[in-house]
Amino acid sequence: MGERGPTIYDVARHCGVAASTVSRVFSRPTRVGADTRRRVHAAAAELGYRPRPLARDDGPERVRTVTLVVSDIANPYYPPLIKAVQARAAQLGRTTIVTDSDESPEVEAGNLRRSLATSAGGILATSRLSDRAVLELAEHRPLVVLNRRIDGLSSLVVDTPAGMRAAVRHLVALGHRHLLYLSGPRNSWVNSRRWAAVHDEAGAHTTLLGPFPPTRRGGHTAAEEIRAHPGATAVLAYNDLIAIGAMERLAARGVRVPEDLSLIGCDDVFGADLVVPGLTTVAGPTGRLGRRAVDVLEAGLTDPTAEPTTVTLGADLVVRGTTGPPPGN
Repeated sequence: MGERGPTIYDVARHCGVAASTVSRVFSRPTRVGADTRRRVHAAAAELGYRPRPLARDDGPERVRTVTLVVSDIANPYYPPLIKAVQARAAQLGRTTIVTDSDESPEVEAGNLRRSLATSAGGILATSRLSDRAVLELAEHRPLVVLNRRIDGLSSLVVDTPAGMRAAVRHLVALGHRHLLYLSGPRNSWVNSRRWAAVHDEAGAHTTLLGPFPPTRRGGHTAAEEIRAHPGATAVLAYNDLIAIGAMERLAARGVRVPEDLSLIGCDDVFGADLVVPGLTTVAGPTGRLGRRAVDVLEAGLTDPTAEPTTVTLGADLVVRGTTGPPPGN
């Protein structure tokens, strides 16, 4: 089983249950039937599996504290989310710890283990960790994931893939036929869903470029690849920062938006309406997402027997100045 020893996945295979069930047996045993608990404990004993405990602080401050992890605190998508989480947590008498993973699964895992040691539970916003790593952390503290689905955990997702489908239909209605998609991080769950939505809606007329870092600099790099596809007349980006960065670099290269190329982002971050021309983008209710996430976590903390909650919030296409008919139309 390797130097790390057996994992919950090994135990799950051994007794024929889901890994999330094994996680619940050790974190919230009252949510699992007695027979299943006995099977899991027997398999764990046979394999020599032992949950790795977090360093615990069971004082009153831990009970009142929740952790929020974001992938890049410099990304303007996150401040409204952080403010919403902090405000709602404060209403419930809780303090929020915010930790930045810097788009690194290794940094995220280390930060989470340290912060969860002094927290009652956590909210993972656009986590870069694998399902396996998140489930192992959920053995020790209740977790809620945002913009991600993991079997056995509560999750809240903004339906930006539906917004991306609407974006494709908008471009097609304008007359565009050859589209590009600028991919975000390879290990981003929501990136793969956004690309799948674009591809399903546009079919063979869409080309995937990237992945690119979800930053303006990533957009600068993407712009050079866009110029290598002169037949494309419209671009959809994983997020607004890539779109804005691409628009900056394209302007420096003499490419006009939207006269020569239409461009659509995603998330409607602060500044998307301030660039010139204003960025057409897919917008979701970020503040409501943060507030609902705290409520879902609170429900799990209050009632450990509660079943995981799945919430989907809508997204809308906001049309501004970066989309128009293709050249020659």
